[in-house]
Amino acid sequence: MELRQLEYFVAVAEEGSFTKGARRVRVAQSAVSATIQKLERELGLPVFAREAAGVTLTDAGAALLPEARGLLSAERRARDTVDQVRGGLRGTIRIGTLTSIGVRPASRGLMVVDLPQVLGRFHVTHPLVTFQLRTSPRGTAGHLESIVADELDMALVGAYSHPDRVKLHHLGTVPWCFVCPRRHRLADATSVSLEDLADETFVDFPPGWGNRTMTDRAFAGIGIVRNVPFEAADQETAVGLVRNGLGVTLAPRAGNEDDEALSVIDIADESLRLPIAVATASDRQPSAATTALLAAILRAAGKKDAAAEVQAHR
Repeated sequence: MELRQLEYFVAVAEEGSFTKGARRVRVAQSAVSATIQKLERELGLPVFAREAAGVTLTDAGAALLPEARGLLSAERRARDTVDQVRGGLRGTIRIGTLTSIGVRPASRGLMVVDLPQVLGRFHVTHPLVTFQLRTSPRGTAGHLESIVADELDMALVGAYSHPDRVKLHHLGTVPWCFVCPRRHRLADATSVSLEDLADETFVDFPPGWGNRTMTDRAFAGIGIVRNVPFEAADQETAVGLVRNGLGVTLAPRAGNEDDEALSVIDIADESLRLPIAVATASDRQPSAATTALLAAILRAAGKKDAAAEVQAHR
């Protein structure tokens, strides 16, 4: 069994198709298919069930997947150790990102940290390090699961809690505001309470996203069950639905305050401040490149003790 076979197997398994898996490893689909077939012959069992809609793991494939990920992770760490001796950081960092974190057009400043800027500066000083940026349809919950499964090296998350095998490096908090159309009954208010919003129709992110968990928890804490008929996995869509009269939403002020069709109003409740963090694995050693990038992100967020926190993580 070769590491290349395992790399192609993991890529196809995670992407759900041979075409997408081949694109991810930058190899012709025919070569990926042939390599997987050779792996199956060596194992004596199929690892994928081929179907018209894509591929799914067989029982043998499901059993192999965590072992394959572990072997590939060990191989990356071994290469990283040699690279440190040779001089210079190398390797690929798999990063989970959230659509609501970073710089937004027309905003007055950063919500927490400018990730594209951090990556750009990091690339200048470490040109041999590459990045794979991934989003998750399940938001923070999906990223935390991917950290545990060794599918990601780090992820930006909005989280109040985390699995035992994950460590959160706190970056800051983002206050959420009430966003409604200009013609709404509360549009001219300077501040609102959660009780004021009890009868509203909401547009919100799907369950599993950090901000959805935060808002559900806040309303449940005062005994309010919200009406949330509309869900959107990005703020532009959510705000667009609000702009067109389908409901109201909760969102950061940055990026929304200059929209003439909307009112952005403070909420008098400290529970609606979303903690933003970088999630990493607590049960395995990060690569030198991952450690260096984590330190850069913490410094960009204004963490003066970034070096000490990163050293403690190692």
